[in-house]
Amino acid sequence: MCGMEIWINPACSKCRGALELLDEEGASYTVRRYLEDVPTEDEIREVLTRLGLEPWDITRTQEAEAKELGVKEWARDAGSREKWIRALSEHPRLIQRPIITAEDGTAVVARTDEAVRDALSR
Repeated sequence: MCGMEIWINPACSKCRGALELLDEEGASYTVRRYLEDVPTEDEIREVLTRLGLEPWDITRTQEAEAKELGVKEWARDAGSREKWIRALSEHPRLIQRPIITAEDGTAVVARTDEAVRDALSR
């Protein structure tokens, strides 16, 4: 991935807000509708590295699918990491949004205007 990319769900108000702010700032970016263009396990691993987070840090545990899978009970340790990553790839609705990958190789979960501006400044 090069340049700025934002993973969005168009139905999500925080995603729409992030896009509006990027447009106001004149940012150049690529939109990825991750529910349709589902990230592979490798792409999820790469984004986690860029975020400096673990898969459970970007899992929406309140989603119906999360409850069905019982993710709240899953161990949050190195041995369980791949299980979480597989779940995020198989159930992309569980991925926290929006995620912006910044120009400098880092990424942020851009749920606030401050986080979007942070990504723009990198």
